[in-house]
Amino acid sequence: MLLTRASEYALLSLALIGEGGDPKDVETLSRQLDISKSFLAKILQNLARNGILISYKGAKGGFALNRKFDEISIMEVIQAAEGKPPSVFECSPAKECCPSDRAGSCVIWPFLNRLQHKIDDFLDNLTLKDILEK
Repeated sequence: MLLTRASEYALLSLALIGEGGDPKDVETLSRQLDISKSFLAKILQNLARNGILISYKGAKGGFALNRKFDEISIMEVIQAAEGKPPSVFECSPAKECCPSDRAGSCVIWPFLNRLQHKIDDFLDNLTLKDILEK
């Protein structure tokens, strides 16, 4: 599940929103990115609800960054876009997530869990600035 289209579209949208000073509206962003307007609107609303974006209403409304690129971690973008933390495998965050209910006897779960923690740490320390710098 690590990165779905919601995460990808969130990152692409944030890159465009961060380019200019004026708020960007959903229609313009959906046209630029060739993404469904309704799907993008949900993603942007989640980003605003989580403090990554500011939402402005009205004729000149739209979305603007709430913080600088170097203050927004990739982990928080993914969590806001997906509605949950990323996981490498269904069972990696916790044994209770095991789809087969055999986590107690699973010999690879400790490895998957360690991998998940390394990925979480990496995403926590990676910012939009890191991935958008050219």
